[in-house]
Amino acid sequence: MVSNQFVRALVVCTAGLFGAAFASAQTPAKLAVINLQRAIVETAEIKKAQVELEARYKPRTAEMEQLQNELRDIQTQIQSGKLSPQGEQELNARGQLRQRQLKRVQEDLQGDVDRDRNEILQKAGQRMSEVVKKIADERGLDMVVDITNTVFFRPALEITTEAITAYDKAYPPAAAK
Repeated sequence: MVSNQFVRALVVCTAGLFGAAFASAQTPAKLAVINLQRAIVETAEIKKAQVELEARYKPRTAEMEQLQNELRDIQTQIQSGKLSPQGEQELNARGQLRQRQLKRVQEDLQGDVDRDRNEILQKAGQRMSEVVKKIADERGLDMVVDITNTVFFRPALEITTEAITAYDKAYPPAAAK
């Protein structure tokens, strides 16, 4: 019986030691949550880039509006019924030409805007990733999760505003471009 009690005591002690070692090895992970899309879009650099894009493409937008107005005028003249058959035919031909021009301008503009926007967002996304990594290191975080992938989190875990502020400090809009 003595040996049986000794074995039990040894098992209990061993389990206690393994349990303590296991518990100390599994410290809770420190994590934070970020709304990455908002963090990028609300940076001063992106706001400045938006204004610059609008200014850069304003002439082409004005050209599109002019073509749309001209098409409306042509449509109104055709529907008025005051044209000769030859006049209506000429207006229809001019309308088709303007429609093709409008489509070409819209496609070119959309392609250029998409290309520029994607380039700007990619650059900002890479920079924001660096900023978030720095915040994580400073706070001793093990993980930062995007808000779109979370079901629930405590508001104290969110670092979006902190990331925006850190980004604007690290990459001021005057240095951006």
